[in-house]
Amino acid sequence: MAVALVNARVLSAQGWRDDAAVVVEDGRILELAARAPSNAEVHDLSGRFLLPGFIDCQVNGGGGVLFNDQPGAQGIRAIGAAHRRFGTTGFLPTLISDTTDKMRTAIGAVEAAIAAGAPGVLGIHLEGPFLSRARRGVHAEKYLHVPDASELRLAESLHRGVTLLTLAPECVPADAIRQLARAGVIVSVGHSNADYAMVRRALGAGARGFTHLYNAMSPLTSRAPGVVGAALDDPDSWCGVIVDGHHVDAASLRVALRAKPRGKIFLVTDAMPPVGAADPSYVLNGETITARDGICQTDGGTLAGSALSMIDAVRNTIDMLGVPLDEAARMASTYPADFLGLGAAHGRIEAGHRADFTVVDQDLRVTETWIGGTREIA
Repeated sequence: MAVALVNARVLSAQGWRDDAAVVVEDGRILELAARAPSNAEVHDLSGRFLLPGFIDCQVNGGGGVLFNDQPGAQGIRAIGAAHRRFGTTGFLPTLISDTTDKMRTAIGAVEAAIAAGAPGVLGIHLEGPFLSRARRGVHAEKYLHVPDASELRLAESLHRGVTLLTLAPECVPADAIRQLARAGVIVSVGHSNADYAMVRRALGAGARGFTHLYNAMSPLTSRAPGVVGAALDDPDSWCGVIVDGHHVDAASLRVALRAKPRGKIFLVTDAMPPVGAADPSYVLNGETITARDGICQTDGGTLAGSALSMIDAVRNTIDMLGVPLDEAARMASTYPADFLGLGAAHGRIEAGHRADFTVVDQDLRVTETWIGGTREIA
């Protein structure tokens, strides 16, 4: 039976609508109608906001689970369930730099999870291990290296869903980036100490994004634009940003929003196990890390992911950056969908798209999420 979501302020692909019944059937949006069809079950949203479901390209963990430690279907489902409470309806389980065997296991787990219909799993994000030691952040140095041909083929091996690979261009030559892009891998520059010219070569070879802009990358200076300068200067690439008030100063984020064309900056959480969990602590590379005041960092002060949820990222984008709700919501849904090449089916409320929704009240608290037309109560 079709379901009609009514009495909501709908963020449609064309903008806000207060007069639309969003009709859903078989996991897809049939239409935005003037009224609910007579044969549809009516779901009254009581004046709340109906937003496109949030998509998070960088989810290391949640619900007490770290993907590196539990790279199986059960761990993926637990992470997805934790983030679903905060509006995330699509995500990439993210593997922090690890062994080749762990990469293989994680890719297989995502393949199996998608085949089994695990809610919200869109693919995998391999954050490393082909990263710069100089800009490694919390990544364990022992895993970082220049890949051989077999490891690059492994990165291309996921058959279901998308693969996002974060790499440093100084570790992976342009020809290899070109091959990865041709194989369908989405290449993102991150944890890199490359200079501007090297990043430009990577972009020319097919890299299409930047992982957590500003963090763990060579900065923009007067005579050395670095990775940050290349990211802000390039109109065609996308940039993920962590808007938690700790990773990047609000002024720097506002500069990025002004520098890049609209639609090229999207929100990520870089979330760790404390999101959606009672325990604020977790272990990464043998070190216990405790989230305090919303900050995940090692005893030495290195940021170790975040305790950020996507709805909090949206709120922060509104409060800290002065972005209106509709644009902040697009930064959490439409723009990451476009970055992942999924914009034809995800990230918009319009006919033909998947029925993935985030419902929030006037205080921007998530009250429901819908994944493929199935409702979850937050």
